[in-house]
Amino acid sequence: MTVRRLLSASVALFALAAPVSAYAGTLREALLKAYQTNPTLTGARAGQRATDENVPIQKSAGRPNIVIGGDYNEAILRSNSFQARRSVSADGTVSVPVYSGGAVRNGVKAAKRRVEAGQANLRGTEASMFSQVVAAYMDVIRDSAIVSLNKSNVRALDVNLQATNDRFEVGDLTRTDIAQSESRLALARSDLQQAEANLIASRENYIALVGEAPVDLETPPALPGLPASPDAAVSVALTDNPDILAAKKDREAALYDVRVSRASRLPTLSAFAQGSYSDNLGSLPNTIPGVVNQSVHQAAVGASLSIPLYQGGRPSALIRQSQALESQAIEREIAVERGVIAQARAAYASWQASLQTIESSRKAVDATALSLEGVRAENTVGSRTILDILNAEQEALISKVELVSAERNAYVAGFTLLAAMGHAEAEDLALEGGALYDPMVNYNRVKNKLSDWDADPRPQPVSTRTVDSPAQNANVDAAGAQ
Repeated sequence: MTVRRLLSASVALFALAAPVSAYAGTLREALLKAYQTNPTLTGARAGQRATDENVPIQKSAGRPNIVIGGDYNEAILRSNSFQARRSVSADGTVSVPVYSGGAVRNGVKAAKRRVEAGQANLRGTEASMFSQVVAAYMDVIRDSAIVSLNKSNVRALDVNLQATNDRFEVGDLTRTDIAQSESRLALARSDLQQAEANLIASRENYIALVGEAPVDLETPPALPGLPASPDAAVSVALTDNPDILAAKKDREAALYDVRVSRASRLPTLSAFAQGSYSDNLGSLPNTIPGVVNQSVHQAAVGASLSIPLYQGGRPSALIRQSQALESQAIEREIAVERGVIAQARAAYASWQASLQTIESSRKAVDATALSLEGVRAENTVGSRTILDILNAEQEALISKVELVSAERNAYVAGFTLLAAMGHAEAEDLALEGGALYDPMVNYNRVKNKLSDWDADPRPQPVSTRTVDSPAQNANVDAAGAQ
């Protein structure tokens, strides 16, 4: 079993581990919804179908060409009475390309390579969209938690201010203590408003990607199949990353383009058959001596050879242009490879750093909770001030916010790492809800089409609109779906 299949099987466990519910409350359901209705994905699929058509277009240049025509003439002015008053004619030509210098053959090969490149790009679009959905999903979870933490902090500071006022009334504290408590409460309310705004923005972004509002999002399962080292991640990415594969196929297509350009200097040969028929419809006078037939028909077959001798330098310019584009494709392939390597290494480093931050933040949460409890106890005996309590509460809030942020960052970085490795596409995630989109189905359908009258139905939208979705709020209890 290949490394890709091993990792794909592992990632499939990630999707299957998520429970199914009636709403888009799990990450798998959010990914499936985006896969089916996101306009970026559905538009990319339509673009790939357009790319598929380049193969039959190129093939058509090597197929027979049949043309028929006809004329009907009615004379409204004649110089003499011996001319026909009316006539009808028809002609037809069948032309069959025999040799085109390899232009057709190489043009078809280039088109096929670009189909393969487009299919790889479609995989990359899926992975990119899924990464955005995962980030949006985790943003909603993170920002919901931060709103809850800030609300709890506001409530705690409000209670603290009331207690401070009570103790001031009995002469136990000063106005400075009240001012400090009021200042922290005002700042906490400001932070809460900002956190609520961030949550609304995250929910709206989720709607833009998934197509519906987030409802009671569940904590996603752990991501399996992650590499043990950055070198392992790069090794898999160099083999499976769709962007690298697409760049490779584009480079191969550019090589065939050079061969097509070279064919413009070579002879072309075609065979033809043609026939014509004309009839004066009995309008020639019978008095004309020697006129026996009112109609004429003829047919001929032959071959046409064209040998270009001089074309003003156009062929050489086309060749040089194609060679330059091939050179550009070669450099682009290297650039894409560089970017994928950097992305894989950076994602691995970010994932590892976030895991370490989670561990540190959990310790900090426990430590600040213990510290806050101790400071409050010491304050009751007069060894700690109100400011000490406020600082301890602030430290506790910061550590909790850092923890939920680190958990979000670790998950997103892990999924980004899978995407860089080429293992974050629909097939890898084992999305359920119907057959997955297979670009080969359309390609196999159209690659050998011969009819000039075969068209698809009028395009209809596949993605869903969100204009009717309600404006989101920061209600963490109702998930902002009201």
